[in-house]
Amino acid sequence: MNVLFLCSQNKLRSPTAEQVFAEYPGIACSSAGLNHDAENPLTPELLDWAELIFVMEKAQRSKLQARFGEHLHDKRVVCLNIPDNYRFMEPALVALLEKKVMPHLPA
Repeated sequence: MNVLFLCSQNKLRSPTAEQVFAEYPGIACSSAGLNHDAENPLTPELLDWAELIFVMEKAQRSKLQARFGEHLHDKRVVCLNIPDNYRFMEPALVALLEKKVMPHLPA
């Protein structure tokens, strides 16, 4: 399963998620940012690759739908409700990601 993690800038939350789940069995991970100036900006090709998409905030789900709606017709988008107040690989962020993402991944 191809899993995509999205946040705004692709600097803290989504790259942390990508790294945390990189070795999870049965999935391939990537991450991107929804802002035009993100470290790795989201592309239609990346959305076409993804089977499961995680966004960190509700506003990001809305932005994703508004900008890339035509690429989301059969995609599952899950909002994790994780605010932008964590550092890259911060233990509290890692724990929160594990708690919120694991129920959505294949067993």
